[in-house]
Amino acid sequence: MVYYKLKTGLLFLLVILGLNKLQAQEVIAVSGNESTSTEGTSSYTIGQIVYETYSGTNGTIAQGVQQAYEISVISGINPEKEIIIDCQIFPNPTINDLTLKIENYNNEAFSYFLYDINGYVLENNKIISNETIIPTQNLTPATYFLKVTDHKDEKIFKIIKN
Repeated sequence: MVYYKLKTGLLFLLVILGLNKLQAQEVIAVSGNESTSTEGTSSYTIGQIVYETYSGTNGTIAQGVQQAYEISVISGINPEKEIIIDCQIFPNPTINDLTLKIENYNNEAFSYFLYDINGYVLENNKIISNETIIPTQNLTPATYFLKVTDHKDEKIFKIIKN
């Protein structure tokens, strides 16, 4: 009986000490809204007491209820240079295959290069028609880059594989 009481008391003490280390959200959002003008859109939350920003090698993150998320489209390596290649890639995000469609294709010497996020070339091929199917079934879900080039001009697409 003494062993049971000792064991129960020790368990109770560990639970109390463990609860002391738990942390919850530090924001009690009273209100919030979104404001729009000709300059842009801003959203806000009222009631956040604590605010800290953490920096790392891949960027920064800030505490809070709302976090900004930006989707960017890469249209070329050199933005000052006019991109003459008129092409589309779809569907993006993709699951199985990508279709690369080049408008006004006239048997030019086009090629495509598929890169992973680290810049390694996963696949490269010559383009032989105005529509090219690029298989993506064997790729893991991640972000990739597809460069289409005729060795003078190039266009780069950001591809999301689901």
